[in-house]
Amino acid sequence: MKNLSTRKADYSKFQDLNVQILGIGAANPFSQKALVDSLKLPFPLLSDFPDLKVTKAYDRLSPSQTYAQRAFFLVDQQGIVRGRWPAGDDEVFSSEPLLKAAQEIAGKPE
Repeated sequence: MKNLSTRKADYSKFQDLNVQILGIGAANPFSQKALVDSLKLPFPLLSDFPDLKVTKAYDRLSPSQTYAQRAFFLVDQQGIVRGRWPAGDDEVFSSEPLLKAAQEIAGKPE
């Protein structure tokens, strides 16, 4: 949840770069909506429940295949993954590497 809150705090910086933030999780849609509402997130949190197709496609299923591992991806407007940053469960991941990569892709240096 801390990483979602960090993206929320930096949301306007992503908007300035015309970058859409989307969260995705392995919980059911009801739980995802409750989380979005409780954190007052300005971006969608999608559900990959029950099949975990996206989680599996991006190789984010744990080695024991019991949970989704956290990561951040930067996908361009053509749908090409331009960056991937794994994040531990208790690790708060700064938005700076994501913003820097988005700036480079957008051709808008700092």
